[in-house]
Amino acid sequence: MVSRSIPRRKRMIRTKGELAFDIFNVVLMFLIIIITLYPFWFTIVCSFSKVVAGNGITLWPKQFSTTAYSLLLDYDLIWITYRNTIVRCIVGTSLSVFFTAMTAYPLSKREMPFQGVLTNFILITMLFGGGLIPSYILVKDLHMLNTIWALVIPNMLGAYNIFIVRNFFRSIPSSLEESARIDGANWFYIWIRIVVPLAKPVIATIALWSLVGHWNAWFDALIYIRESTRTVVQVILRKITIENSSMDVNAIMAKMSNKDQSPGGETLEAAITVITIVPMLVIYPFLQKYFVKGIMVGSIKG
Repeated sequence: MVSRSIPRRKRMIRTKGELAFDIFNVVLMFLIIIITLYPFWFTIVCSFSKVVAGNGITLWPKQFSTTAYSLLLDYDLIWITYRNTIVRCIVGTSLSVFFTAMTAYPLSKREMPFQGVLTNFILITMLFGGGLIPSYILVKDLHMLNTIWALVIPNMLGAYNIFIVRNFFRSIPSSLEESARIDGANWFYIWIRIVVPLAKPVIATIALWSLVGHWNAWFDALIYIRESTRTVVQVILRKITIENSSMDVNAIMAKMSNKDQSPGGETLEAAITVITIVPMLVIYPFLQKYFVKGIMVGSIKG
């Protein structure tokens, strides 16, 4: 028997063109990362700077100071609106996830009566909206002005989220539900004990969308909420960044007895911007692992 020696794998020789292409990609990605991260870093630097440079690139704080944070955190309205924002996010996200999943589950059953009609009815809401004035009149007639429900109920259901969750539910094997039905389980028990646990990726995805949407929203609070103690922190952020002469800025600045140590408007803007975005930066990494899987399966399967 003649033994044949197995030749060693030849080392892949890269051409100069491939090497140049790899170097170009690395440099391009590095530049994109810098362009993406620098605005955020610049905001942090400005929030800790007593003096903000008007032009040029700033990498480190100039005359390091935490006065802006001290003033903002010592301002009672910031804490009140921050609490209102957290309550809005918790209530709004919980209701949105619950009712979206409940709406999507029956729509995922092709044998459901009038399933196509209901699907088209929901689809219409993606193409046409009632408008701002009718929405305001509806909220007013329902006596929801100056309440958290004016911020939560109009945004509770979204057609796109319903279709994403519906498609994910359709990807779950029907044999699981049939086995549970044979054992005597009703549809609600199947939904809460079998379907929902299997749909964690897509539920986490829409929960993240709803959470970020509620946290960043300010326009509805500006319209429906008239009392400053019931509004959200994003409205205060808008007043400080856009209306530098507003009562909120004056109230914060009045807390400084020594005017030489008071921060400028740019520093206050940067500080409250950092305060408002930190929670999302903390929460997002915990939900990121579900995001790609949930959106891909929910979009493709159907």
